[in-house]
Amino acid sequence: MRPLWSFAPILALPFLLVACERSDLDFTRAEPGESLSGGETTVMKFDQNAFSMPSANLAPTRRLDFSVGNSFFRNPWVMAPASTTARDGLGPLFNTNACQGCHIKDGRGHPAAADASNAVSMLVRLSIPASAEHAQLLKERGVVPEPTYGGQLQDMAIPGVAPEGRVRLDYRTHRVTFADGHSVELQAPELVVTNLAYGPLHAQTLFSVRIAPPMIGLGLLEAIPESAILANADPEDANGDGIYGRPNRVHDHRTGETVLGRFGWKAGQPSLRQQNADAFFNDMGLSTSLFPGSVCGARQRECLAMPDGGSPEVSDNILDLVTFYTRNLGVPARRNVDAPAVLAGKRLFHQAGCASCHIPQFTTAADAAEPELASQVIRPYTDLLLHDMGEGLADHRPEFEASGREWRTPPLWGIGLTQRVSGHTRLLHDGRARNLLEAILWHSGEAEAAKRTVLTFDQDQREALLAFLESL
Repeated sequence: MRPLWSFAPILALPFLLVACERSDLDFTRAEPGESLSGGETTVMKFDQNAFSMPSANLAPTRRLDFSVGNSFFRNPWVMAPASTTARDGLGPLFNTNACQGCHIKDGRGHPAAADASNAVSMLVRLSIPASAEHAQLLKERGVVPEPTYGGQLQDMAIPGVAPEGRVRLDYRTHRVTFADGHSVELQAPELVVTNLAYGPLHAQTLFSVRIAPPMIGLGLLEAIPESAILANADPEDANGDGIYGRPNRVHDHRTGETVLGRFGWKAGQPSLRQQNADAFFNDMGLSTSLFPGSVCGARQRECLAMPDGGSPEVSDNILDLVTFYTRNLGVPARRNVDAPAVLAGKRLFHQAGCASCHIPQFTTAADAAEPELASQVIRPYTDLLLHDMGEGLADHRPEFEASGREWRTPPLWGIGLTQRVSGHTRLLHDGRARNLLEAILWHSGEAEAAKRTVLTFDQDQREALLAFLESL
């Protein structure tokens, strides 16, 4: 009998929370500069390459480094030994052979097709429940990896090594009905893992299926002052609005300190450089100075016997170039910000409480890592905090201080260009939603009361809310 597990999503849409409307906003017209989501970095590109452009204010002399970083992000890595020594060492176990393999055109990933031989742009995180003996692991990794297969299931491998297994998603459906009778079918994914090559999984294995998020604006998110993020935290719900918001505290592999997490579905990484290094290691089996060693587990003898590409396989110079590239991918400008339907949808967005977690605006720090990113007024629609989204969305897999019910608020900028860039509109952390409306209806937990408010919206209101989201 095939093993079958269920899991739950993190939404790539607004957390619809308690109803509240900012009284200082004029919903009859766009705010000054509202279309410039990334401030002076905002790009005016709206086709399939909209997520792949450098920050608009990046100097020509610095665009060369951007292009070189792009080449290491886009081009495939190869197995060792190879004449291409700067790009060898792939695997032996991996999920993709290039960053672009998951972040196609720097955009959003999608769930694996039923007949796919591998799940490129979708991965499965693994861990087991922690006990007292795992204190150091929890401090450094935030989870306890599955004993045989590690922290991530790799469904690809170089010749001579067996992939760890295969994954696919099956779906069960149910319907949600609006007050006016409009009905929407939602599909809940169920993870199926087969062809396990190295023995059974631990009996208490925890799973989390995730698709690749878009790459735009990451350097700007990194440049938001920590104090500005923490100002929105309310872990005890002191104001009684039903919205908590907690920072995740994670391990910085460079300094050894516990610091604020910003990146990943549960804010499990503190910096863009460490996020990139983690992806090199877990997604492609490539070591860095931050994540040395081999992706092979102790029981995977054929994997351990394969040659590597040096130590580390990704040099600090290459890691820095890729980080520069990912830090400077510009955010496209918003469209139709003055359109009556968009303004009406913006009002509904605020009335429903979406902006309580998907905070529209921040100003980046004056001492940002790159001068182009400094002191920018940006509109990412996130608070970068963790929120309890309820049992319906729980994956039951803790990560550092994030519980199995908590997820980081995902940014919404660029969400209206998903179809143009990625060729689909699959949303939520596992891609279960086939469009924006389905994604909204998957909200639960802290968002339950506001979701019920949205379910009172008539057709015109639904269309206005979606028009606003499509403008982002």
